[in-house]
Amino acid sequence: MSDVLVLPSAQTEMLEAVKSQREEQSFFLLPEDNQRLSNLCGQYDEHLTQIAARLKVSIEHRGSYFKIISRGLVDNEKSVYQAQIVIKQLYIDAEKQTLSPSNVQLYLQESALDSLLENKAKKPVPEANQSMILKLRNKTIKARGVNQTSYLKKVESCDINFGIGPAGTGKTYLAVALAVKALEEGSVQRLILARPAVEAGEHLGFLPGDLAQKIDPYLRPLYDALYEMLGFDQVEKLIERNVIEVAPLAFMRGRTLNEAFVILDEAQNTTREQMKMFLTRLGFGSKAIITGDMTQTDLPSRQSSGLHQVVDILSDVKGVNFTFFDKKDVVRHEMVQRVVAAYEVYESKEKDNNTVNSKK
Repeated sequence: MSDVLVLPSAQTEMLEAVKSQREEQSFFLLPEDNQRLSNLCGQYDEHLTQIAARLKVSIEHRGSYFKIISRGLVDNEKSVYQAQIVIKQLYIDAEKQTLSPSNVQLYLQESALDSLLENKAKKPVPEANQSMILKLRNKTIKARGVNQTSYLKKVESCDINFGIGPAGTGKTYLAVALAVKALEEGSVQRLILARPAVEAGEHLGFLPGDLAQKIDPYLRPLYDALYEMLGFDQVEKLIERNVIEVAPLAFMRGRTLNEAFVILDEAQNTTREQMKMFLTRLGFGSKAIITGDMTQTDLPSRQSSGLHQVVDILSDVKGVNFTFFDKKDVVRHEMVQRVVAAYEVYESKEKDNNTVNSKK
């Protein structure tokens, strides 16, 4: 006869309490389709592992039967509920496209799960058709998340728009997409993309080549977005015809930009005077988008950023809109989101320490 382990009553009660805290949900994915199921789960179940890590649950499955179990944390029921919705939606998508870890990450990002989990009310994941879609001739671009959708809608209704937030939130990429769409539809006659040629620790004078070649690397992200949306040959032709102009911010002085879609990227590196200069270039039938990340200013320490100041100056001006992105909107590698969050915590502590020291 095997030994029977008898637990003291206190331990038994504790185990029952833990068990009662654990929420779980079982369901079948129908119709059964082994190919879709394999696509959903990924190699060695990597997609399920990704979802489980993000939502802090455990996912078990045998064929089309799935069980989601909480890890005994706060908001167990909500996490389990959201995981179930994500898996079911991705199973639908798995019929139409080959899923990858990046697809899964973007879906989790697009669904704004972090915001939903922070909210005590149980809400379903937003449906895909709530996201805004830009259809270009060579590419279809879908807004990822609430802030990106709001950003696109604001640009439609206002002539001056600001997209402010950390790296990887899509603010510049979407701005270029909107500019290309406006050009293809004929609502503007040219695109003008500008960046301040401010060094991030390097000096222009030590770079090889003439002035244009020295400045070119600073404008490369804008070129890359254009090439992806229009194709290399088409971009080169449009640049030759001056339909597309990619130039340093300093080249904007003294000009009036009519029937143009103007983008100022890396605006955190503008001075106050440069920001005012740029905003007063706008002519009839034109739109402007200004993007920047206030945490990555490369100006000399004694100079104030024009982007910091303009938020206070124009926040109540009619026809000007601001969209503020945060770490939850990052659509690059998942590690970028973690890096941004870590820097936010560090900089917040550093600011608090400086405040305490200044009072001594």
